[in-house]
Amino acid sequence: MTDTSILFDPLKAGDLTLPNRVLMAPLTRNRAHADGTPKEIAATYYAQRASAGLIITEATQISPMGKGYIDTPGIHTQKQADAWARIVDAVHAAGGRIALQLWHVGRISHVSLLPGGAQPLSSSAVRADSKTFTANGFEDCSDPVAMTADQIARTIDDYATAARFARDAGFDGVEVHGANGYLLDQFLQDGVNRRDDDYGGSVENRMRLLSQVLDRVTDVFGASRVGVRLSPLGQANDISDSDPETLFAGVIDMLSPRGLAYLHFVEGFTGVDDTSQDDRAMLRRLRSRFEGTYFGNGGYDARAAAQAIREGRADAIAFGRPFIANPDLPERFRIGAALNEQDRDTFYGGGEKGYTDYPFLTEDDVRKAG
Repeated sequence: MTDTSILFDPLKAGDLTLPNRVLMAPLTRNRAHADGTPKEIAATYYAQRASAGLIITEATQISPMGKGYIDTPGIHTQKQADAWARIVDAVHAAGGRIALQLWHVGRISHVSLLPGGAQPLSSSAVRADSKTFTANGFEDCSDPVAMTADQIARTIDDYATAARFARDAGFDGVEVHGANGYLLDQFLQDGVNRRDDDYGGSVENRMRLLSQVLDRVTDVFGASRVGVRLSPLGQANDISDSDPETLFAGVIDMLSPRGLAYLHFVEGFTGVDDTSQDDRAMLRRLRSRFEGTYFGNGGYDARAAAQAIREGRADAIAFGRPFIANPDLPERFRIGAALNEQDRDTFYGGGEKGYTDYPFLTEDDVRKAG
């Protein structure tokens, strides 16, 4: 049996002190009120999972124009921030640490989700060959418009405002979502970005928006409490780049001197064992450029996570779906207990079923593991 004890070594990530290296990845659950205010039950859900080294919340839109799915939470009104503060208090009371993921979906949206039926915003007017989830179920993404200079400036302001709301709600940090084909990724990757101004063309120009967002967010929180999530393999939401390694090498070289809390990669969607050798090698090269704490994510189990940390390929691992079904996931890993089966039908939307009703370890479970 592979020794997984390294998962329970403490870790410093900037100014964040993590008691273990089993992190909760951001997980969209579509259980907020229609106005983007988290429901009271979310405090129970997150507090149940407070044993994670760090909870990274579900993606949370920074503005009404940043919304791309029904019933996702926001962080752009005082009402929303007050609800998040109650969630933060519950996690802290349970001994946990929690960071809010700041999100703008860009073109991955539908006119029915946006104020006044507005068209989604993006780097360029290139529609995503992807779907989003609306009141009518899954629908094709709407045609986006290329953002004007004023819209870009307002969006940067929105990130700063959202960061202030998060800080005042008591979050331990924030994660800027630059992955999975959402707005910041739409500026980074030239499969979408066709601009010919200061935000398009060269790598330096395409990463300008991410850099400016980070300037404003770190002004609020301090860089040592800000993380960034990226997806160099570009698998989600019809995103691609003609030279991803050169692009993300430039992005990481921009990030490294900032003294961020961490860099968080989405390393794959179907499990690390299904990632090609070439992709694995590229991820290793990119990760080695970052001078700071690195979180891996993508199909790990306890054994693979411990191996990655031992080999220096990651400092901690973020787990997604295993945390849905196992609120006490770190303890299950620690004693080698079986995991609860996931109910995929309740991943998105609904109430407590499949959200707060998954069982914790019992004495019988512990005996069987022993």
